[in-house]
Amino acid sequence: MDNYGIITLLPPILIIAFALITKKTFEALVLGGLVGCVIAYGTGFFGGYLDFLYETMSDTGNIWVILTVGIFGSFIAIMRKAKATSGFTALVLKYSNSEKKSMMISWIMGIIIFVDEYLNVLTIGNVMRSVCDKQKTPREMLAYVIDSTGVPVCMLIPISTQAVYWAGMLAEEKELAYLGSGMDIFIKTIPFSFYAMAATVVVPLVILGVIPKIGPMKKAYQRTLNTGMTYNEGSRKFNLTVEDPDENTSSLWDFFLPMIALIGGTFYFDVDLLHGVIIGTVVASAMYLIKRRITFSEFSEAFISGFADMFLMFAIIISALTLQKVLAAIGMSDFIVDTVAPYMSPALLPAMAFIIVAVLSFVTGSCWGVPAVTLPIIVPLGMAVGADPVLTVAAILSSATFGAHACFYSDATVLSSSAAGIENMDHALTQIPYALIAGGVAIIGFLVTGFIMA
Repeated sequence: MDNYGIITLLPPILIIAFALITKKTFEALVLGGLVGCVIAYGTGFFGGYLDFLYETMSDTGNIWVILTVGIFGSFIAIMRKAKATSGFTALVLKYSNSEKKSMMISWIMGIIIFVDEYLNVLTIGNVMRSVCDKQKTPREMLAYVIDSTGVPVCMLIPISTQAVYWAGMLAEEKELAYLGSGMDIFIKTIPFSFYAMAATVVVPLVILGVIPKIGPMKKAYQRTLNTGMTYNEGSRKFNLTVEDPDENTSSLWDFFLPMIALIGGTFYFDVDLLHGVIIGTVVASAMYLIKRRITFSEFSEAFISGFADMFLMFAIIISALTLQKVLAAIGMSDFIVDTVAPYMSPALLPAMAFIIVAVLSFVTGSCWGVPAVTLPIIVPLGMAVGADPVLTVAAILSSATFGAHACFYSDATVLSSSAAGIENMDHALTQIPYALIAGGVAIIGFLVTGFIMA
């Protein structure tokens, strides 16, 4: 491998700058890969990039990731089409007779519906909006609760779309191969996912008043108390239509049996999520067709559209994995390790990694792209200075969780505000103080464990 020196930093710098300016993750990753190939191959850069792309797409491990994510999308779309959560949510509504109870139930539902942050957020948001209005609870509070049980909870469960994505990324890190498969490594990081745990735990503390309503959230409560409006005037346009209640309520088994099949199948086949999601999809489809909750035409449409909904994630996964190969070819990690290792403390590295990548993820809105770019930089650096590799990876994944949760324009933030029926910035500004509290807890966690495990 040739030594290209400091110029190897150009691809990640361009990626971060491009993502910051355009808010585009996929395009930024492709640009970085092409620039890396220009460094390595000169005028033959395009052919070199295609070779790396072909190598990435023909890898059996990467094919597993694509299939698993795609069928997950189908599974979620089929459940949505059949309104499989309506029976479960009807049961929940019986017990939502106070603000604290309804918000706590929303939090518990967010933990139960852990398989995908989109399914989680959309289900709880649509169910609990009317409850919030009846109890005069600000919609901003609902958006905060469902956002905080979206990506953070999915990062604590190895049976989720987030787990599949990061397992694919980790499988490409050769320095970590001795720790097992990508999913094995992901599972090992869960006890150290300090941001995800903190963000999840802060929610009930806010609901119960242990942590007070502060900043914009306090103003939202004052508005609702003074005017009776559960959302700002600017959010009125999202609440012009009133949805009719669903008369065709599903049974509890319509939700729980496919989930049990998915989880049981995953563990039966040696924690292979692809087997699990296929079994869950088959069970859900058969049940809904037999019970006539969906027609065969609706099933086919949902299966295809759900798979297609994951296309952007496919593109990001493939471009990020291809970029990793390009950066390895130009020796970027070796250059950084050789330059920085003499000055880096193994005890401080996990906390520093969390802070730096969290800031970049927040600023760029890239909860997938930036952490994926920094993995092949920080993991070898951590190995070189003697930092615990699992803790280092956990810090990077925690920073990705912070980016998805706190960034004003991340897909998770936008989806949560939409599900709650409010302006995106109303949600983002009321949530950020609590995200920063969780971030502070995470930094302390990585500092303490960094010194203990160094």
